[in-house]
This record gives sequence, C-alpha cells and structure tokens, in this order.
Amino acid sequence: MSRRPHRLRARSRPRRSRAPVVVGAALGAVLVAAVVVGLYRPRPAHADIYTYTDADGVVHFTNIKPRGRDKGWKKILVEDPDRGTKAAAARGRCPRCDVVPARDRSPDRYHRYDAFILEAAALYRIPVPLIRAVIHVESDYDPRVVSSAGARGLMQLMPSVEQDMRVGNVYDPRDNILGGTRLLRVLANKYDGDLVLTIAAYHAGAGSLARYGNQVPPFVNTRKYLGMVLARYETYKAAAERGAR
Repeated sequence: MSRRPHRLRARSRPRRSRAPVVVGAALGAVLVAAVVVGLYRPRPAHADIYTYTDADGVVHFTNIKPRGRDKGWKKILVEDPDRGTKAAAARGRCPRCDVVPARDRSPDRYHRYDAFILEAAALYRIPVPLIRAVIHVESDYDPRVVSSAGARGLMQLMPSVEQDMRVGNVYDPRDNILGGTRLLRVLANKYDGDLVLTIAAYHAGAGSLARYGNQVPPFVNTRKYLGMVLARYETYKAAAERGAR
C-alpha cells in the first residue's frame, strides 16, 4: 500500500448553499499512528509523549514510556494549551469533564444521521469516513453532549465556530454536521489538504498550529485525539470499501 501523505481535495472557498453536490473524495494511506490510553481522562499537566518514525515514514506517538532502545523512540516536548480551549478540556464522565456526557447507547445512533453526513460530505467534499470518525470521537453520536470547554453537539462546535460556520441550532444534528464539516473543509483548504494537520487544527485550533510552525502542537490531548480520529477513520474507510465490493 502506498505511504504517500493524505490529501483532502481543495476548494477555493466553502459554499454557502446547502444544495448537495455529489463528488468523489479519494484518499491515500495515513502517515501518523498513535498508541494512546484514555483520551480525555485527567492526567498530570506535563505528561511525557514519545515518538519515532518507522521505515515507511509513519510517525508514531505514545504516552507510555517505551521499553528498550531498538526503535529509536524519543521524548518530545509537551506543553499545555490555553485554559478554556477545546484542547485543554477533559472529556468523558470523569469529575470536571463533560458537562453533559454522551448517554445514548442505542446501536441505531451510528446510522441515525447518515443522510446528513452524506449531504455534508457531498457539499464540502470531505470523505464520509472522516466525518464519521470525528463524530464518533467527539460525541459518540450523541447530539446532546456539552464539553467542559463549551463545545456542543455531534461534532462538538465551540461558540465561535458556530458563528463562523453559520450554524443555526448547534443541537440540531443536520446543522451541527454541516457546520463541523464546513470547518473541516476550511481547514483542509488552509493546510493544502493535509489530513493530519486538518484533524489537529479541528481539535486545537489553527492558531495553536501556527504557534508551532504549522505543525501538530505538543498538547497531550490533541495528539491523543489525532490518533483516535485517524484510527476511527481507517476503520470506517475499510468498512466502506468492503461494502462497495
């Protein structure tokens, strides 16, 4: 399998119309992998993160101290994001985590919003597996989730994003998915279709990436989030490919 960087096809600017435009969005192989434990659980402020690049050019991250020295793991700088931001928020059911955690356990939730996901994917030329992956990691498909940072809905949109992406009702699944996918398109255009940077910016914000030379910022939660979304993306992409055969 090719190990070329992921690219999301660019558009000059996001459309304001909601009329679906059916287009394809093919992607190559992911060049970042992560070994992570407990994405949003509270942890010490400066937890260690280790990284190494394998022979295929895949960059691996882990918060578990590697054993041995044969793989060339290196400890990298870890800094804290600004308080009150999405990247700083603890997530889940732990103390001081989500104000409204995900409670929907119905298996139907994974396909309840398919029509809106397909509409958003066609309109903004973002792969369906990526939208599904972001929803899965952000809210576990529960539109009522509210994070401690104030992000809300299926794709966990911050109030400033709601305004910028023209989201009418953040708790309405269609409005939320269209707004979140529009943000993915804006970020994909900004980072020349780089999937890794697009996902990292969705979580930490483009300003955080700019602070570190337009690279993935050294935030524990963001690096974990990146690994989880990429893993879900690969799972959904593989399932879609099996279904297409």
